Amino acid sequence: MFSFLKKKKVEPLQPLQLGVLKTDFHSHFIPGIDDGAADISDSISLLYEMHQFGFSNIITTPHIMGDYYRNTTEIIKRGEELVLNEISRKNLPITFSAAAEYYLDDNFERLLKEKDILTFGDNYLLFELPFMSAPNSLFEAIFKMQAAGYKPILAHPERYPFYFEDFDTLHKLKHHNVLFQMNYSSINGNYNKETQVQAEKMIDAELIDFIGSDCHNIKHVGQMWQGLTNPYLHKLFNSGKLQNATL
Repeated sequence: MFSFLKKKKVEPLQPLQLGVLKTDFHSHFIPGIDDGAADISDSISLLYEMHQFGFSNIITTPHIMGDYYRNTTEIIKRGEELVLNEISRKNLPITFSAAAEYYLDDNFERLLKEKDILTFGDNYLLFELPFMSAPNSLFEAIFKMQAAGYKPILAHPERYPFYFEDFDTLHKLKHHNVLFQMNYSSINGNYNKETQVQAEKMIDAELIDFIGSDCHNIKHVGQMWQGLTNPYLHKLFNSGKLQNATL
C-alpha cells in the first residue's frame, strides 16, 4: 500500500566517449623536464592511454616556472621532437605537439615582453596562478597578454582556494575574455571536496570553455577512467560549451 513511497530507480549513466572532443591539452608528457613523464617510456605509455580514451590529438604543456622548472622554448621543442620520433617508431596513431603552461611570475613577464611564448590553436596561451594567493597584477598581466595578441586560458581555475569564496572574480575574468580550462580530476573529487564543489558550481554557471587531463602519471589516467560516468562531467559535455574539438 506504500508503493508510492518507493524511490524511483536511477539508471547509471553510460561512460562518456572522450573521443568526441578530439583534443586533450594541458598535460605533462615530455620526459624528464618537469613533474610529469620521467622518461620516454612513460611518455609513450601515457600517450597510449590517451589514444585508448579516443583522443586523436594531444597538445602537451610542460611547466615553465622561473624559480623551479626553468624550461625554455628550446628545451620543450627538443623534447617534442624526441616524443614525435618515438611516436613514429611505435606507429602510435596520434597527433602530438607541445606548448607550455606558464606560471605567472617575473620570468613570464620577461618572456611575454620578448614574445618568447609557445602557443597552440588560435594563439592560445595557457597560464596558471600561484595556489597561495591571487597575484595583485593578474588583470594587468591579462591585459598585456591580450595586447600582445595572445588569447589567455587560465588553467584549472576551480582549484585555486582564494576563489572558493570569491566567485565574482571568476565572472570578472570571463568578462575580460579569459577562457577557462577545467581538469577532469577536479570534477571527480580527486583533489579535495572543495575543488569538486567549485567545479560543479562553475559547470552550473556555464563558465568552462575547455577540459583537460592535466595528466602527469598513470594515477591521473585511472582517475579519468573512473570519472566517465560522473553526472557533472556529462552535464559539461552536454552543455555544448566545450571547445576542445576546435583545436
